[in-house]
Amino acid sequence: MPSPCSMVLSTRGVALARAPGSARIAAAPCPRGLVGLARTRIVRAGAAEGYEPSISGSGAGVAGACAPSASTSVARGGEDAARAARVRARAAARRREQMTYKFSAIAATLGIGGVALFATYQRFSFLYSRDGATLPWLDMACTLALVAGGMFGMEMWARWAHKALWHDFEPGWAWHKSHHEPRVGPFETNDIYAVINAVPAMGLCLYGFLTPTLLGSLSFGAGLGITLFGWAYVFVHDGLVHRRFPTGPIADLPYMRRVMVAHKVHHSERYGGVPFGLFFGPQELEAIGAGAELDRLVAEMDKAPARVN
Repeated sequence: MPSPCSMVLSTRGVALARAPGSARIAAAPCPRGLVGLARTRIVRAGAAEGYEPSISGSGAGVAGACAPSASTSVARGGEDAARAARVRARAAARRREQMTYKFSAIAATLGIGGVALFATYQRFSFLYSRDGATLPWLDMACTLALVAGGMFGMEMWARWAHKALWHDFEPGWAWHKSHHEPRVGPFETNDIYAVINAVPAMGLCLYGFLTPTLLGSLSFGAGLGITLFGWAYVFVHDGLVHRRFPTGPIADLPYMRRVMVAHKVHHSERYGGVPFGLFFGPQELEAIGAGAELDRLVAEMDKAPARVN
């Protein structure tokens, strides 16, 4: 420990020496930007030895030696202004990207949803008229059953395809890797998979619409189920998890928060990429013994301050 009679402090090239028997500090010239650090070191060192150092001297004191020049202050002001401008530009660009993707998602939802509702009404109106003003209960039940089955089947398909075709299969990874990299712009190459999955949905709906039989009702229901899964996937995966657009109160639902955290675990690759599914992602983690870790991460997120999109 240095004695009260002699002490030398060094702060990134700043030499500060206390002369024996003196309460004054002499300082060598300081590099720019270290005046605050130097003053803090001096005060702390002085307090530790039971005295309050005084800094004086014309041109030789710490305040005089380390004070920035007028040109330095102007340069720093310019750097701060440029940094603030870059931050504002990035925020504005993110808002534009969110609005672009949100507009695309809403337009697709309204467009496809409108067509699906119109097709459903027309199909069952035709069956109602054909059967002598009798509701086609069997056809309706089969359609509804395949709507639920189509949604469940798409989750199972997405879980398998995500791992086997998009991660483990090199050509599939060539497109999907854009989803695991920082996105530039409102879209990414991985979005092609959404278009690919829409093709069988439209084909099944079209076949079911044109085929007034029980098989047509089943096909129509399966196509609607795939379509509904796609809508839910866009809002939960793209909106809630990856914040490509605001999702509102969806984030307040407890199970949706578990889904969100589970998918973030997938991106961390902590468990070899598990979970590969989305809506049953929490169950995938529980199946490999990571349920407690998921609970801990969800609890941490609940305690964290709310983040604005």
